[in-house]
Amino acid sequence: QVQLAESGGGLVQAGGSLRLSCAASGRTVSWYAMGWFRQAPGKERDFVAVISASGARTTYGDSVKGRFTISRDNAKESVYLQMNNLQPEDTAIYYCATSTVKAWTKEFSDYDVWGQGTQVTVSS
Repeated sequence: QVQLAESGGGLVQAGGSLRLSCAASGRTVSWYAMGWFRQAPGKERDFVAVISASGARTTYGDSVKGRFTISRDNAKESVYLQMNNLQPEDTAIYYCATSTVKAWTKEFSDYDVWGQGTQVTVSS
């Protein structure tokens, strides 16, 4: 059974940066795509980024393109989200997830393993 644990969230001023980490345990995730999603209060969980099993392919949500970078280190069973030029609208709980049923997907419903989330708050 795969378990995911996010870290690295916090409070940052607008224009600042944070790097989120997600560590997997229990079973390797090196065969699976890994994604980041976020959920702001009162809103649906939105797609942020996804990276393929090899790390060669990435895709981003429109609102974070050019500011966020997803990467992974399969030797460490970890995936990362570098977030630059953060804005107040980026404030949300950020979740990492993996899909053990689909090789590549941006759809929330395809992800079957989720971390507990880490809070990111951006002040103006």
